[in-house]
Amino acid sequence: MKKITLAVAAIFAIILTACSGSDGIDGVDGLDGVNITGSIYEVSGTFSDENNYELTFEFPNTVEVFESDVVLVYILWEQVDGTDGQPIDVWRLMPQTRLLDQGTLIYNYDHTFADARFFLESDFELGTLNTADTANQIFRVAILPAEAVNGKLDTGNINDVMGILDTKEENIIHVSL
Repeated sequence: MKKITLAVAAIFAIILTACSGSDGIDGVDGLDGVNITGSIYEVSGTFSDENNYELTFEFPNTVEVFESDVVLVYILWEQVDGTDGQPIDVWRLMPQTRLLDQGTLIYNYDHTFADARFFLESDFELGTLNTADTANQIFRVAILPAEAVNGKLDTGNINDVMGILDTKEENIIHVSL
């Protein structure tokens, strides 16, 4: 009797799982939303007396920055020769401090929900800086949803940040200020 009950239950289970229904009707396409997956922008500009030694990058309208999001800024610190003779970019998480003959220079940043501001701080007159310290500076701004960071990310390593966002060099959006 047990074998018959077990056989009937097995056949019944197979019949139930073999049933198929028809697909429902597709819904109407929605409006394009904002980017909540994270973004990386490469921003270049020159610090000068005219701009009070600060640059402001306004986030595009397609990106919405939330209070819980993480905004990181990296500065292109130098380029070194790779084994294949091609230059390799060295990125450093800001703020960064340089000790110069004039005194201490700090590359720093802050951000709001609408923009990121890069600025120079020093204990000396900024007008005495060499153009190498002010002209054509390159920054990378990474906007990360909080859930992407969750304590497992080495924010000091731009390659880890790009990896968590699944961003390749060719996908970085370039902006000149």
